[in-house]
Amino acid sequence: MNSLRTVLFWITRIRWLLIAVMTGIILLILPTPDGLSISGHRLLVIVIVTLILVVAEPIPLPATAIFIIVALTYFNIDTPNRVAQAFMNDAVFFIMGSLMLAVAIVKQGWDTRLALGIIKITGNKTRNIAFGFTAISAFLASFIGEHTVAALMLPIGMSLIRYTSKEVEKVRGLSSILLFSIAYGALIGSIGTPSGGGRNAIMMNYLHDSGVDSITYVRWMLYVYPLVLILVPLVSITLWHSFSTRYLFLDSGVRRLKVQVSKQGAVSFRQSSGLVVFVLVFLGWIFLSGRFGLGTIALTGVLLYLVTGLVRWEDINRNTHWGVIILFGATIALGTYMRSTGAALWLAEGLVRMLSSSSGQLTLISDIVIVCITTVMANTLSSSATVAVLGPITLNLGSDLIHQGLITALASAFGFFTAVAAPACAIIYSSGLVNAKDFLKAGWKVGLISIVILIIYANTYWRLWF
Repeated sequence: MNSLRTVLFWITRIRWLLIAVMTGIILLILPTPDGLSISGHRLLVIVIVTLILVVAEPIPLPATAIFIIVALTYFNIDTPNRVAQAFMNDAVFFIMGSLMLAVAIVKQGWDTRLALGIIKITGNKTRNIAFGFTAISAFLASFIGEHTVAALMLPIGMSLIRYTSKEVEKVRGLSSILLFSIAYGALIGSIGTPSGGGRNAIMMNYLHDSGVDSITYVRWMLYVYPLVLILVPLVSITLWHSFSTRYLFLDSGVRRLKVQVSKQGAVSFRQSSGLVVFVLVFLGWIFLSGRFGLGTIALTGVLLYLVTGLVRWEDINRNTHWGVIILFGATIALGTYMRSTGAALWLAEGLVRMLSSSSGQLTLISDIVIVCITTVMANTLSSSATVAVLGPITLNLGSDLIHQGLITALASAFGFFTAVAAPACAIIYSSGLVNAKDFLKAGWKVGLISIVILIIYANTYWRLWF
């Protein structure tokens, strides 16, 4: 009897793992759809199983990442060496470098000083602090990219959480509110200008190649920035109501923060040197990333910290979330093979073909379908890969190229649903203070609101003023 109970308990704990495995087996047995390669069919099976494992989290997410890596080889998607090459690229270097730089910022004490500076603007009320984090992250991400902003803001948010309480369970709601304010604020802000993300630049190139030369940097902002200003408070309000916290005011945390900063005294030469290194990295991200890559520049900063002795390798090794790096690399590889096997294009063309057969020109219904398709793909591929695949297809659906191009680019930023949908999400997940289910809990609300507002905005503001 006890053995039976043990078995039933074990099955209950891993039921989602069993569901994922059975789903994969059934999909593999089904015949390959017309127009889809065998490799593409197998890859879609891996993607579906991965999504179940990411959302339900019956096994640790790093284990899911390892599943992706081995499945790509066992299912003969590619050779082991090529899978390894797809796994490690500059985007993964950026995540790794960013997490290491966050450790360096904390060790230098700049996280507490910056957190106190934000508190002086927002006050001690938690709701205002969360809104401040969303607004600041959105503004910065408009110009320097959401991944950079998340890397900068994470240690600031964690310092506030740490000085409020060291008991993780007590501050779980507070952690979710503040950290999601950073990630989602950065994602929303990244649509505001062409420099907010690679997907924006890709779409501008597509529009230019299609004969649309009127989308300049300023004109993009005129089209899009009002949407950013609308979404920031809505996202902040949604997050506040998605998670509950006992800390409506952070008085005790702020007091501890002030004490800690006062103990540090005036900014030391060591801290000044550390700040100079980070500023150099920051400027490199802005001006040199096109040539050298975000990841290489981030790792250069880490190297400078280590060479100058401003931070010890033991500290970086102990406090870097290596599992997030593995997870992000695996999903990057998955996105790469979604494109190379033709699976992404097969999905996109099939869905858009269905749309175009029911509507010969761009309508409200087609906007809804395009935005939903783009959002789903952006939570599977990277946002840039999504625009690269979908852009040429959606631009051929009607005559208003700017409308079609912009809604595709903007919806590709709605990677709210999983920890691996966007670098900003992966970075806050690395804190260990939010889990995969938290992304789904808040992400579907923020995603639905963003989709609805985008569709209304595109069919009112754009049509009335442009």
